[in-house]
Amino acid sequence: MKTIVSKELRERAVKVMPGGVNSPVRAYYAVKEIPRFIERAKGAYIYDSDGNKYTDYIGSWGPMILGHNDERIVEAVKKQLEKGMSYGASTQLEVEMAELITSLVPWCERVRMVNSGTEAVMSAVRLARGFTCRDKIIKFDGCYHGHSDMLLVKAGSGVLTQGIPDSAGVPANCTADTLTAKYNDMSSVQSLFEEYPNDIACVVIEPVAGNMGVVLPKDGFLKDLRKLCTKHGTLLIFDEVITGFRLGTDGAAGRFGITPDLVTYGKIIGGGMPVGAYGGRRDIMNCVAPEGNVYQAGTLSGNPVAMAAGITQLKILNEDKNIYANIEVLGERLRNGIKNAAHNAGVNVTVNGIGSLSTLFFCKNEVTDYESALKSDTKAYSEYFSHMLNSGNFIAPSQFEAMFVSAVHTENDIDKTINDIQKFFDSIKN
Repeated sequence: MKTIVSKELRERAVKVMPGGVNSPVRAYYAVKEIPRFIERAKGAYIYDSDGNKYTDYIGSWGPMILGHNDERIVEAVKKQLEKGMSYGASTQLEVEMAELITSLVPWCERVRMVNSGTEAVMSAVRLARGFTCRDKIIKFDGCYHGHSDMLLVKAGSGVLTQGIPDSAGVPANCTADTLTAKYNDMSSVQSLFEEYPNDIACVVIEPVAGNMGVVLPKDGFLKDLRKLCTKHGTLLIFDEVITGFRLGTDGAAGRFGITPDLVTYGKIIGGGMPVGAYGGRRDIMNCVAPEGNVYQAGTLSGNPVAMAAGITQLKILNEDKNIYANIEVLGERLRNGIKNAAHNAGVNVTVNGIGSLSTLFFCKNEVTDYESALKSDTKAYSEYFSHMLNSGNFIAPSQFEAMFVSAVHTENDIDKTINDIQKFFDSIKN
C-alpha cells in the first residue's frame, strides 16, 4: 500500500503535536507502522490520505454501529447545523435525548449530558462520593475509565499498550483513596470491603471489559458484586462507554440482568459526535447541582448537533431490533472464522467476544483478567497488525482493544478478513 502522504503528514505532525497525535494509541508505537491519516469514511469502509481503502473494525472505537456517514444521521446533523452549532443554553433536543435514554433504560431515571466518557465516569464517581459521604472507590486492574487522575491506576487501553502502569503528573494523594481489585475475582473485592467496610463510596467497573481486550465477566461475578455493594451501602457504577447501546438498547446491564446504581455512556449516544452521559437512580441524581450540592457543569454539554445525531441513532437502534441480531451473527461469524483459521494453521491463540465485540489474543491461555491478558505476545500482534493493515483491514493498533462489527458489514467483508487472517496464521505456523 502507498503511504507517501501519511508519511509526510506524520513528519509534519510530530513537529507540532506530542507524538504527532492527539491520542496516544494513534501513534502506532506499539505496532511499529506508519500511522494512517484518514480522509473519509462511508459504510463499513475507511479511506486514508493516500487513497487506500480498508474494511473498518474500529468504528471510531465503537459508536459507528450503523456504519460511517449513515444518511439519516448526516441529514439530522445538517438540519441542526443550519440552526446553530452551540448556544450554551438549554434546548429541546437535550430534553428529547434524556427522555429517550430514560425510556430505553428504565432504571436510569435521570440523566446528565457531558462531553466524553472520561467526563462521564469522573462525574459519576464524584456523585457517588457526594451521595454516600465516603471517599474510597474500587476499580479493577486493566479496566480503563478515562484519564481523570483518580482512575489512572492499573488502567487498560492506551496506558496498557505503552506499558505505563500509571501516569506522571498524578499526585499520590489523588489516588490514595483508589483501591484496585482483580477482575473476575470476588475474593479480591471482598477483602477490600473487609478492610474498609464503611468507607467505600462506589465500585466502578466495565461490565464487559473492553480495554484490556474484550474480557467477559464470569458467571455470577456481576451478580455477586451487586449483592456486596448493596450489603455495604456502596454504589455500583457500570462504565458502559463501550457496551452501552452496543450490546443492546439496555446495554450490558440488560444483557446480564444486573441493575447498577449509576451508568456512564460515551460517544455511541452521539452517533460518533463528542458526547457522554451519566445517569441512574433518581435519589442519587437529585444530588447533582443545581438541585443538589455535587457540582458538575459544561458549556458544551448537551451540544445540539451531538444531540441531533444521537437521538437519530438511538431511535434507529430502538425501532429496528434486527440490527442487534444481525451484528451478533456477524460477530460470531468473525470469531468462529478466526478460531477455525488458527486451528487449520496449528496456531495457539485465544478469541474472546460477545455480540459485535471481539479480541484476538496472541496467547494460548484463557484470558479472564488483566494478568492473563498481559501474557499475550505483543510482538506477534504487531506483525499481525501490519499484515492486516496492508491487506486492507483497519483494526486496533493495540493487542488490548476490541474489533467492532457494524450493521453495514457484510458476510463477504467478514469472510475476506478471515481469509487475510488465515494467510497470516499460515505464514507463522512454522
